[in-house]
Amino acid sequence: MRQLFKDYEVRQYVVQVIFSVTFAFSCTMFELIIFEILGVLNSSSRYFHWKMNLCVILLILVFMVPFYIGYFIVSNIRLLHKQRLLFSCLLWLTFMYFFWKLGDPFPILSPKHGILSIEQLISRVGVIGVTLMALLSGFGAVNCPYTYLSYFLRNVTDTDIVALERRLLQTMDMIISKKKRMAMTRRTMFQKGEVHNKPSGFWGMIKSVTTSAPGSENLTLIQQEVDALEELSRQLFLETADLYATKERIEYSKTFKGKYFNFLGYFFSIYCVWKIFMATINIVFDRVGKTDPVTRGIEITVNYLGIQFDVKFWSQHISFILVGIIIVTSIRGLLITLTKFFYAISSSKSSNVIVLLLAQIMGMYFVSSVLLIRMSLPLEYRTIVTEVLGELQFNFYHRWFDVIFLVSALSSILFLYLAHKQAPEKHMTP
Repeated sequence: MRQLFKDYEVRQYVVQVIFSVTFAFSCTMFELIIFEILGVLNSSSRYFHWKMNLCVILLILVFMVPFYIGYFIVSNIRLLHKQRLLFSCLLWLTFMYFFWKLGDPFPILSPKHGILSIEQLISRVGVIGVTLMALLSGFGAVNCPYTYLSYFLRNVTDTDIVALERRLLQTMDMIISKKKRMAMTRRTMFQKGEVHNKPSGFWGMIKSVTTSAPGSENLTLIQQEVDALEELSRQLFLETADLYATKERIEYSKTFKGKYFNFLGYFFSIYCVWKIFMATINIVFDRVGKTDPVTRGIEITVNYLGIQFDVKFWSQHISFILVGIIIVTSIRGLLITLTKFFYAISSSKSSNVIVLLLAQIMGMYFVSSVLLIRMSLPLEYRTIVTEVLGELQFNFYHRWFDVIFLVSALSSILFLYLAHKQAPEKHMTP
């Protein structure tokens, strides 16, 4: 909490506790996955901790966090302040209605599950979380090569920056001169008594609306020009800052570290194309992998090279490393994204609501990560995970992820292409 929201006051203790507990139990789920691979603790003990962990985090995500979000939203509205508990309950019931209806269009459950079963909650949380994961993954798979590759950097020279700065200074000079004219006009009007000698009474109000002072029309026109110039100056300032940032990136790309990231950009570009291709194949042929990627990769290597070694032993260790990398990058990536999002939109009144929203997103994201990471585990390590999560339609989540990932990736490609194409034209306009 201190690291994420150090520049903002989150005074409510209950908000801090909910966020911290959500984060702790989310990380505990990943810890239990690693315990499954390494065989830490007894099987019955791991099952108990899985069950307890899922029950607590579902209680927080479905009942506590939505209620408190509604409570703090109502608390910020003065008219509803006295009845805030009642309206909070109404908002929570509205959330529960739409949350429950969310499961109707999707084939996520076996029909035999009861209304109050844990599968009912996990399945719906999984749909929201998998959608969020796929959107972030699709954008990240496209944005990462775009950010790292020096190929996409437009050529920026000192002449371009100087020309833009000159335009900015000229605009600022024009704003200052027009504001001086407005001040002189107001002073002249004040000296002539056009400001204070206003007619009173009802007929005076009618007269003031229908007629205007000789200098007021001029003032209105100048004010409109000043507003337009101030908007232009803001745009020019942002463009200048963008040019400076691009120039720094060009200089950074020439360093050893910059060349390393450029190489990573090419690697991620290949990965992005491959991921989009595989997502398309999975959607078209309705295909879901039965074997985890590590075991499958080792089996292909063994059969191709004819090497004899223990597939089960090495798949355990490589799965441990792979899952560890997935977990660390997932947590790090999500926390960085959440922090940027919080800094962008937070204010003193909305900070509690936003922190709770981030806790909700984070919890759903991590529960969905467990659903998807399950496929990366060898068969013998996913038994307890499958048993705890219940008889969910796991294949549906993987297909849904592929569909949303493909839509997100293609939309991101289109968006970044248009932004990249429009950027040079914007800087070339006089």
